[in-house]
Amino acid sequence: MNVVVIGAQWGDEGKGKIVDFLASQADITIRFSGGANAGHTIVHGDATYKLHLIPSGILYPGKKVVLGIGMVIDPEALFRELAELEKQGVDWHGRVFIADRAHMVLPSYRKTDVEIDKKRDRPIGTTGRGIGVTYAMKAHRDGIRVIDVIDNEFGVELEAEDRAFLASYRELLAPLAVNLTALLARTKPGRVLLEGAQGALLDLDLGTYPFVSSGTSAAAGASLGSGMGPRAIDNVLGVFKAYSTRVGNGPFPTEFSAETEKELEELVRETGREYGVTTGRPRRCGYLDLVALRYACATNSIDNLVLTHLDVYDTVAHIKVCTAYRIDGKETEEFPSSARKLERAEPVFKTLPGWLESLANARAYEELPRIAREYVDFIEAYCGVPVSMISVGYEREQTIVRKSPWTRS
Repeated sequence: MNVVVIGAQWGDEGKGKIVDFLASQADITIRFSGGANAGHTIVHGDATYKLHLIPSGILYPGKKVVLGIGMVIDPEALFRELAELEKQGVDWHGRVFIADRAHMVLPSYRKTDVEIDKKRDRPIGTTGRGIGVTYAMKAHRDGIRVIDVIDNEFGVELEAEDRAFLASYRELLAPLAVNLTALLARTKPGRVLLEGAQGALLDLDLGTYPFVSSGTSAAAGASLGSGMGPRAIDNVLGVFKAYSTRVGNGPFPTEFSAETEKELEELVRETGREYGVTTGRPRRCGYLDLVALRYACATNSIDNLVLTHLDVYDTVAHIKVCTAYRIDGKETEEFPSSARKLERAEPVFKTLPGWLESLANARAYEELPRIAREYVDFIEAYCGVPVSMISVGYEREQTIVRKSPWTRS
């Protein structure tokens, strides 16, 4: 069975914890998109792990993980991350593999990435890690793949710095490289967990263009990034937070008002630890946008939703959720294609009561306060998709499973 986990908002939804939770039951975990611009924080007791390129399943001893075909890989960042994991007691040797069709991030790409964003009239807010430039080179058919580095067949003229950079990693990359489709055909894993990066609203085609990532963060990318056909996907999980966040520039209709909701913004940001794992930048915070969430469900064939950070609202007496937009005087429940139109959108809110008690010790859905369950029920009814898992804290055990993700929908 093949299960996809994607973010159903603008990234940072808690996918890392969910993948980590599910990885114990998977035979192999494949990250299918993105690069070192992504960041997952996983908490195990007193230990905190910050991952950027390595799939979250690495923290389970004996479990294999693969950096997939749709990823763009900076080898310097990769081996630095592996060294840090080793310092924290994670033995990764023989468990980490890289799809040989994945593309490489070069030093010159990182420099170009920063320069391009500086020159934009409307900066995207890129992390400056060369991700967009690498995907652009891939589309131009001038990119460098892992297999090209190993075979020393670059096929394009490279700057001396880039050529030397790649040459220095050839021997380290070679034992990790695999033909991913052949690997899956040969090993025939019974359970494959497919991990996305960023979120559906940052997808190059489906997101709030041009304020999007350069790769595929939608569920459709799981097929391409893993080398398996689309009909092999059995279940798509969409992870979302009880509120919304966004990093960098771009439209965000439900963002908290800096004038009237500063206290709530600070509560959510500090309680939810809403700072970028990769950049350290504070995330923009706002109310849950159900219009956007329902759009993500529709465009990604999300079978089951996973609600995280529900506990962040434990002390909030009244909780707003966006159920429609008012754009140019007209009310709509459709998520617009135009980023400029979305920037003009005024959220139409419904206010729900808060539960005003801690959820931290709940381990079953029935143990949640009635008002918290009503919040979940409202989300399910609006989106038409069941919430099958709920996270009420950072620890693995603070996860409520209403329906096993390894069950076909």
